[in-house]
Amino acid sequence: MNHSLYQARRKALFEQLPEDSFVILAGYQQKVRSKNIKYHFRQDNDFLYLTGFNEPDSVALLCADNSKECGFKYTLFCRPKDKAQEVSFGERAGVDGAISTFNADEAYDIAQLESILLSQLAHHQHVFISDELGRFSGHVISWLNHQRATAPFDTIKHHRSLTPLSKALHPMRVVKSSEEIQQIKAAVAASIDGHKAVMTACHPGINEAELAATFDFTIAKHGATDVAYPNIVASGNNACCLHYEENCCKTADGQILLIDAGAELNGYASDITRSYPVNGRFTTEQKAIYQLVLNALDAAIEKVQPGADWNCLYETCMEVMAKGLLELGLLNGNIDDIMKNESYKRFTVHKTGHWLGMDVHDVGPYHNNQGDWRKLEPGMTFTIEPGIYIPLSATDVPEAYRGMGIRIEDDILVTQTGYENLSVGVPRTIDNIEAIMPASSCNND
Repeated sequence: MNHSLYQARRKALFEQLPEDSFVILAGYQQKVRSKNIKYHFRQDNDFLYLTGFNEPDSVALLCADNSKECGFKYTLFCRPKDKAQEVSFGERAGVDGAISTFNADEAYDIAQLESILLSQLAHHQHVFISDELGRFSGHVISWLNHQRATAPFDTIKHHRSLTPLSKALHPMRVVKSSEEIQQIKAAVAASIDGHKAVMTACHPGINEAELAATFDFTIAKHGATDVAYPNIVASGNNACCLHYEENCCKTADGQILLIDAGAELNGYASDITRSYPVNGRFTTEQKAIYQLVLNALDAAIEKVQPGADWNCLYETCMEVMAKGLLELGLLNGNIDDIMKNESYKRFTVHKTGHWLGMDVHDVGPYHNNQGDWRKLEPGMTFTIEPGIYIPLSATDVPEAYRGMGIRIEDDILVTQTGYENLSVGVPRTIDNIEAIMPASSCNND
């Protein structure tokens, strides 16, 4: 655990804020699954990014302080040591550990939060808060007004402003440090092996749930105890639901399987999608749609370089897929009208990428302060994920295309000179997919 990294992040944040700023960082609380059974705890990523503290029921305060070399005081509130609770649920850092291990300047029992917070707030005018789940939504206004409500009538009153911390913090998280890039690469490496394992296990009749479990089992060998989001293992028409999570159907010969799955490792996400025939061999129609999506993905990847507009990736994907759908006869008209009317959206449905980092849909703006699309910079990591979806209900489409959802998604790093495709190790061409998959005796082409 590199605590100097967290200190550097806190310092970089504070350098963006007014001189008399006061920051409230709310961590997440433990959630109950049923009765006394708890969900596995997952810390708020903004809190984790600035503190490295991964225990529930914690709060951090950053208070402007000119006596400190860094310009602020860091106070951490956490659960106290409790021998009985620690025997049942694991060791706690406690107040002493918050200082000695996590480098807080001061630390207190979480029960003391309000009294200490009001004392530290003192004369600070600019209050910033990170509290995504609204843990303190019923308290923060009274905290801001406490001094005015309790001070003598002839005392200077403080009229404080309140600003979401995300306005300053989330742009910081878009460009990754070298340490973060290594963590993302490790998560992607685990996912590459997971996807390969699913490909080799796939065959007609296997249940989606078994394939999902195959992915989880494989990434666990890399130390990944969780996924970045619920696995999407969708066979046939299920793939036309973008966030299908049931994973409960038996696969059938002739179907395409879409698997969107990514490991989370050391707090960083990966996000990879592959689509392939359950029986290991593409039909003519499946090949046509698959190759079209892959062409769109590769064309967009080639656009990645420092200075490129974010939205050019989406525009490139849509242009390639629109032209291809027109050539296949799935769209009618001329290409200029199709692009103008966006009639391709019937089959393309969604945008084609997002930032990737601690959150799988990582935070940060896609536009600059003038409202223009953000330019790509070295250190940015994101996905590119075009897809074409033709549900069974599309009865005006030739039957051989129906019930098919194909999405291909890679994780991309912007480098000084271009890009690195972090997930290229998962087979993605038709030949490579058919080479790795066990061929069923029931071929459709």
